[in-house]
Amino acid sequence: MSEPIGVILLNLGGPDGLDDVEPFLFNLFSDRRIIRLSPFPFLQSFIARRIAGKRAPKSREAYRLIGGGSPLKRITAAQGEALAAALAGEGDFRVVMAMRYWRPGADEALARFAAAGVGRIVALTLYPHYSKATTGSSLDDLHRALAAAPGAFALAEIREWPEQPDYLSCLAESIREGMAGFAGEPAQLIYSAHSLPVKFIEDGDPYLVQIERTVAALEKITGIGGRLCFQSRSGPVQWLSPSTPEMLMTLAAEGVKNVLAVPVSFVSDHVETLYEIDLLFKEQAAALGMRLERTASPNTAPAFIAGLAALVREACREKGWS
Repeated sequence: MSEPIGVILLNLGGPDGLDDVEPFLFNLFSDRRIIRLSPFPFLQSFIARRIAGKRAPKSREAYRLIGGGSPLKRITAAQGEALAAALAGEGDFRVVMAMRYWRPGADEALARFAAAGVGRIVALTLYPHYSKATTGSSLDDLHRALAAAPGAFALAEIREWPEQPDYLSCLAESIREGMAGFAGEPAQLIYSAHSLPVKFIEDGDPYLVQIERTVAALEKITGIGGRLCFQSRSGPVQWLSPSTPEMLMTLAAEGVKNVLAVPVSFVSDHVETLYEIDLLFKEQAAALGMRLERTASPNTAPAFIAGLAALVREACREKGWS
């Protein structure tokens, strides 16, 4: 019988319910990889707690409007089950999740593997495009947990996959379906990615280049040109631009009537898709005289799961585990 291989799906996490919003935000703002709230590390938690308390009411309202909490844990669990099923005939794969800023975390994932006798682990990021603020932070936390865990684990890391063929195929199909929804009327395609501080890119973060590679590949597949914009920015620092609201104002000024938004950096529905795009941006577009629709997120689409399985197989081959 083959030795089991564990797969850890790395993701951000989100509050399970409205009471979890403030502690989730505290965890998020406590991470100095995302934002240094003070030059003095010992002040990070103090300032993070104040920011979380200030922002919690608005965030709670956003989560209330999408069902009372984040669906990310449920969707990631479903992705894990589908991935395990896709790999079932090729070995003994155990798939769990590790959320960076909520439960279950990396410590819990490793404890489950240790209890099951799993010594080989594939860490698979669910961020297609690498940033130190997302995959980098999750991998740092995983390495921290590994150093504290009893026993030894062998680790393979899948850090980015902006041009994974099945992932691109999944997005391309969702774009075709989205365009068909306009029944032949002209529509402008926009790619809405999660924003990052410009300083990250200036310091060498590959996120923007990888997003642009994904967009270029999709344009080649679909033959449809799109425009890139960025959502979910906050705070006084300079962020990648144009923002998605700015892009919508530009398109309205150009006389565009239909817009199809592709949440290109997100592989699961969560607050950025269900609240920001589906509610805020759609409402803004309507006020500007435009119709905005969104492509379906990959979630558990078969092509997307096939892509994740291909990534795991390749990582195992490189390690000589298969």
